[in-house]
Amino acid sequence: MNTRINIILIALLAIAMPSFGQAKLPKLMVVPSDVWCNEHHCMDTVDVMGIKEMIPNYKKALQENRDLMAVISKINTLMAERGFPLQDLSQTIKSIERLNQENSVMRTKTSGAGLAESPVDRLRRTARADIILEVDWGVNVNGPKRSITYNLRGLDAYSNKQVAGAEGTGAPSFSAEVPVLIEEAVQDHMDSFTSLLRQHFDDLLAKGREVVIELQIPDNGQELDFETEYDGKELGELITEWMANNTVEHRFNKSDATENYLLFDQVRIPLYHTNGMAMDAEGFARELRKYLKGAPRNISTKVVNRGLGRCLLIVGEK
Repeated sequence: MNTRINIILIALLAIAMPSFGQAKLPKLMVVPSDVWCNEHHCMDTVDVMGIKEMIPNYKKALQENRDLMAVISKINTLMAERGFPLQDLSQTIKSIERLNQENSVMRTKTSGAGLAESPVDRLRRTARADIILEVDWGVNVNGPKRSITYNLRGLDAYSNKQVAGAEGTGAPSFSAEVPVLIEEAVQDHMDSFTSLLRQHFDDLLAKGREVVIELQIPDNGQELDFETEYDGKELGELITEWMANNTVEHRFNKSDATENYLLFDQVRIPLYHTNGMAMDAEGFARELRKYLKGAPRNISTKVVNRGLGRCLLIVGEK
């Protein structure tokens, strides 16, 4: 009887062991590059906090270029075969529309200060992908044969830093289908490319995700700034101490500090909350807001999301 039980336990452990040893992989989303969108007249001009910005119109690109959807689908397949979870661009756009998130301007309840995130930032926040894969390609024609020159970049969705890249020109082929040409061109580079993606995500797991946190005192006549003292310490000093205590391995950089403005960049935050949900800049900023709300500070703070990797706290205003 005991022998039978032991055999069953060994079998169950054998089934469970692969899941214990399986490394967590970053979630990816494939998008066309800005260069590709510009060449195909899929760029829009938007006003973000009074600044004109050129941003890609992914919806238009997907609707007007059949090859784009096929190329994204092919890259999704190649990455899925290597175990990477994926967020589909087309479905993410539909989710944004369904949730009525088209309004890019937010205003505080009291002063009405204009604040915004760009549509691209909103797309990334909705998708919550860890890494954005930007793809750009061109078709070369030489008689009856065609080849693809491509550029594939992996960008950290939070810091926008490039973490992996692959580029080159595939061998000439008689195939007329762009997705097939893409697959033939990138195959030789996919293992090294995905290895870089894994290395970056391993670094995030060990050292935290990199975000930017801004704090601003609004010009509303209040007698509060970052030099206001609480128990013998200035507010700016207390916030800096909180950063040191709540970042991964105390990693952050205070790159600007005045009596009315603080800028913390290279802020390393945990990838996940204690409940297992992914943490972004907004989630981290809300923890700071709780601290500012506590005694003896009792400061109301407005949290303004500026994308996955950047958040603004308006201190002294709700």
